[in-house]
Amino acid sequence: MKRLLYAAPALAVFALSPKAVGILGAVVMIAGLIFLHELGHFLMAKRMGMPVETFSLGFGPRLVGFRWRETDVRLSAFPLGGYVKLSGYNPEEPDAEDPHGFLSQPFGKRMLFYSGGILANFATALILLCVLGVDQSRATARFLPGPMPVSDVISGMPASQAGLKAGDEIRALGDLKFPGNDPNEATPYIQKRAGSPLKFQVERGGQAMEFMVTPRNDGGLGKVGIMWGSPKMAFDRKPITFRDLGRGIAAGTVRTGEITWMITKSFGKLVSFQANYKEVGGPIAIAKAGSDAAKAGWENFLYLCALISINLAVLNALPIPFLDGGHMAILTFEKLRRKDLSIKIKENILTAGFFLLISLMGVVIAMDLWRLRH
Repeated sequence: MKRLLYAAPALAVFALSPKAVGILGAVVMIAGLIFLHELGHFLMAKRMGMPVETFSLGFGPRLVGFRWRETDVRLSAFPLGGYVKLSGYNPEEPDAEDPHGFLSQPFGKRMLFYSGGILANFATALILLCVLGVDQSRATARFLPGPMPVSDVISGMPASQAGLKAGDEIRALGDLKFPGNDPNEATPYIQKRAGSPLKFQVERGGQAMEFMVTPRNDGGLGKVGIMWGSPKMAFDRKPITFRDLGRGIAAGTVRTGEITWMITKSFGKLVSFQANYKEVGGPIAIAKAGSDAAKAGWENFLYLCALISINLAVLNALPIPFLDGGHMAILTFEKLRRKDLSIKIKENILTAGFFLLISLMGVVIAMDLWRLRH
């Protein structure tokens, strides 16, 4: 008991430290968005009147959980995902017993079940962006004096080749000084200087360093391959008015649409091999971004949560077997041909989709680890 009493202050200090805030922020973001996605499926199943046997955050062996009515709500060993298992039937196993008639449900109801997670992620992003919109409508932001933080450096780009690294702090960039200049000036300044060497004055671990970086010409714009971190900001807020509510909700709705379109185009470039695969981030990159955002402030953290939530929605809507969009594509195909595919064909399609997703996950995790080492 005494050991616990001695440990409590230390745990409290750690929980309030920037490092712990970052770790907890990443965990809350990833686990929370997965939970909300599966909650969407769960609520749609209940709306259909279908009993849910398992509501799991993660895959694999059950770690902890509790029973809510007929549902085993659990945390499983591998929390990179989750699933909802209907009582006596798993949609991922087409030949499983179906005692409650999920397969006999109307086309519309089954489409709603599969789209539940997608809709939940979109709804989450919309709510978060509306909250941020309301807050921004009553707030006046100002940058606090300080250097420009570097969140990541893209391998193979000029900044990486010159020696810049994630975690560096930019004190000067050509004629721009930080503090002194507006951080928003950095990117346009670089874009106007394609092919012209720029001096970067950097602080790394308390040591001053200098690098010469020549922006690459990309369609007439200079690019160096730096992803900026979030500069420290302060907000002066006035009391919320009804006008702020209306403007904030409208701005959040528009922003949700803009981000959805942007992410959809990015996925389109990815599958058509037009995107730079070195810029693709997996679970480790997402966790790092969540950690950085949590340490930067709740506004940045909520915005990143909204961004990742829309990413999850768009990803799951893709017609890839084993994802929600894959199930919806199969269901739509069966509806159009007015005949269900055989169990064997469905099993083969889902198995192929599963191995495709596992392979892609392995690739992005390997890329995350490679970026961490470089």
